Amino acid sequence: MSRLTKRMSHKAGLPPGSLVHIGKRKVEKTRITLMDYDERQFQEKEAKTIEECFPFKDTPTVTWVNIDGVHDVDIVEKIGRHFGIHPLVLEDIVNTRQRPKMEDFEDYIFIVLKMITYDEKTSEMYSEQVSMILGKNFVISFQERQGDVFDPIRDRIRNSKGRIRKAGSDYLAYTLLDAIVDGYFFVLENLGERIEILEDEVIENPTSETLQVINSLKREMILLRRSVWPLREVIGALDRSGSSLIHESTGTYLRDVYDHTIQVADTIESFRDMITGTRDTYLSSLSNRMNEVMKVLTIIATIFIPVTFIAGIYGMNFEFMPELGWRWSYFIVWGVMVAVAVTMIAYFRRKTWL
Repeated sequence: MSRLTKRMSHKAGLPPGSLVHIGKRKVEKTRITLMDYDERQFQEKEAKTIEECFPFKDTPTVTWVNIDGVHDVDIVEKIGRHFGIHPLVLEDIVNTRQRPKMEDFEDYIFIVLKMITYDEKTSEMYSEQVSMILGKNFVISFQERQGDVFDPIRDRIRNSKGRIRKAGSDYLAYTLLDAIVDGYFFVLENLGERIEILEDEVIENPTSETLQVINSLKREMILLRRSVWPLREVIGALDRSGSSLIHESTGTYLRDVYDHTIQVADTIESFRDMITGTRDTYLSSLSNRMNEVMKVLTIIATIFIPVTFIAGIYGMNFEFMPELGWRWSYFIVWGVMVAVAVTMIAYFRRKTWL
């Protein structure tokens, strides 16, 4: 958090719209890919410079420009200047700590959301900010690094599957949103499996590492909740915006994505309750184990109190103790101490304390 605050302080005193990258630099070199298509034709290429994308601004075909790496503010500034993007929007694009939101500028719509991915090998969850500019016949997406959940969409465009090649840029933006939301279900599926394993571990054999896993899952749930709850507002606002950039037919699909975000949000709340319950169970289990240990120690101490009393009496060095002169004193004292211990154990069992 201190590094983030220090990085954000670099903007202090700068005029609004100043482009300063805030966040981790996740790629060494910015990568620009372009897909241009309509129902009859398609082309795809990796642009060496952002200027190669400029001629596609006013073409009748749908153009998708994807930029991996927002740390290069020069590229963001150039594309913003050519496509007429407001400087404050560009400022939000290079600030990767944005809350998911949607802003309608009439000529284009600006969307910010979080893409969550899950690494099954390391069991770790990663969050990445994705910014999108939806124009009349283009979509520009900005990502922090290479690798995303959009490969099925690229395959559908290449192979002309479904209605994506027949629809406009608004439908392309919908498919990107839908892919990100569907990715949440994959993440939740893996988290659900981890929670089930954790619940069994808490009941059978809780350890100190168990608490660390619980806290880690709790932080991941907080991250998911911060990403999903504002996203509901974003998709709902897109559906209700009445923008000329979004066709009525696409609104039906957006409402379907909205339903998916509701499901994701409900699942997250359920998982949060399960993790809270698991943590309570863990603490109760530790308390029960401690109580069992204390019960055993208390019983042992209670048994030895009268035995110690007897041993203490006959361990004193008084000269006139008649029992010391008896032939069987040693064995009698032992017998009395054993009898006391056995009697106390039997009493504890009768009271179900053992």
